[in-house]
Amino acid sequence: MVWLIPICALALGIMLGSILSFQIPLWMAKYLSIAVLAALDSVLGGVRGIYEDNFNGVVLLTGFVSNALLAALLAFLGDQLSVDLYMAAVFVFGIRIFNNLATIRHYIVSALLKRHNMHATIGEEHNLERTNTIQDAINSTLENDIKH
Repeated sequence: MVWLIPICALALGIMLGSILSFQIPLWMAKYLSIAVLAALDSVLGGVRGIYEDNFNGVVLLTGFVSNALLAALLAFLGDQLSVDLYMAAVFVFGIRIFNNLATIRHYIVSALLKRHNMHATIGEEHNLERTNTIQDAINSTLENDIKH
């Protein structure tokens, strides 16, 4: 029943986002993109932590805040120096997001294959018996050929 809370929150957010309309100033676009990447990185890191059985909410929250602040600071410093330093944060968050996705995908696929292999082992036992029977037939044929 607890799983309904995030689903209801997501539905409420989608409805509010569809109803309310607001414009983000152009000068904030870099900062917002960094914030979205930091949030996605934190969420995927939390999901990865759940699959690895070492999830900690405090680590998730502090990681989100520190990542967002550091990325915003890089973007601000880059703006002051007229250098696109925010691209470094985009690059790092992109790598982390893809690594987290790859790990999460690995856990999900491994769980599915493990479930599938439980059924496959029964088939493998049958195939092993069939292979042994075929090998016995080949061996007996070879023995008969050697005798003659």
